[in-house]
Amino acid sequence: MRELGLKSELTILKLGGSVITFKDKQLTPNLPAIRRLAHEMAVSRSSPLIVIHGGGSFGHPLAVEHDIAGGLKGREQMMGFSKTHNSMVKLNMLVVEALLDEGIPAVGIAPSSFIVTRRGRITGLYGDVLSNAIRLSFVPVLYGDVVLDYDQGFAVLSGDQIAARLAMEFNARRIIFGVDVDGLYTSDPKINPEARLLKELTLSDLKRIISVAGRSRAVDVTGGMMGKVLEIMDPISKGVEVLIINALSENSVYRALRGEEVVGTRIIKG
Repeated sequence: MRELGLKSELTILKLGGSVITFKDKQLTPNLPAIRRLAHEMAVSRSSPLIVIHGGGSFGHPLAVEHDIAGGLKGREQMMGFSKTHNSMVKLNMLVVEALLDEGIPAVGIAPSSFIVTRRGRITGLYGDVLSNAIRLSFVPVLYGDVVLDYDQGFAVLSGDQIAARLAMEFNARRIIFGVDVDGLYTSDPKINPEARLLKELTLSDLKRIISVAGRSRAVDVTGGMMGKVLEIMDPISKGVEVLIINALSENSVYRALRGEEVVGTRIIKG
């Protein structure tokens, strides 16, 4: 553990790919959202801070086209791996540039440069670069990436898994997930207008949600949201607070970073 104190004040902000890109248009960033979010981070003065973003239309289409998630099966996939990584570097540069424009000393760091997986799960992590950057008051900006894997050659590493692992590695105080809905709901809010937002949950509540999710759609933990729920179990059990908010809603990220009241789902150990 490279803890920044007994319980550090570190915040990890994970911005979903559906927030910073237009997922239905390949390689299309949502520049207005990126710039607004950079401004909200700047005026919040949150520190120390690690920012992690998803791939959206920059990462997913290429990873699917070349079947990166299934591991290395043929040498023709190697170009796909490189193209996917390069595409994510381009998106990362846009996020970093927006933060620099707001006066934030952001530094883009490729997860594939210090993380190795085994069957898609993080098994090797050299965190000294991150810990030193944070101590010097830089803001590391990471992203969902394609990484080398001991068993299957390579793998897709989600920003959610990175956020959860780093929260434990650095004993973070909280993880804020900025997504395209207000949080966890009783059903999918995009198709059910009667869906109810779950504002406060404990780890026990979360375990119950997972147990029923496979048998019914009583709670909206489908797709990417289920991935988040599964990843955050361990950090929450270690006392890390998790907040899921709508990063497309103006000033939600600002309020969350400031510790102010914000619409969303708050999950604690209980």
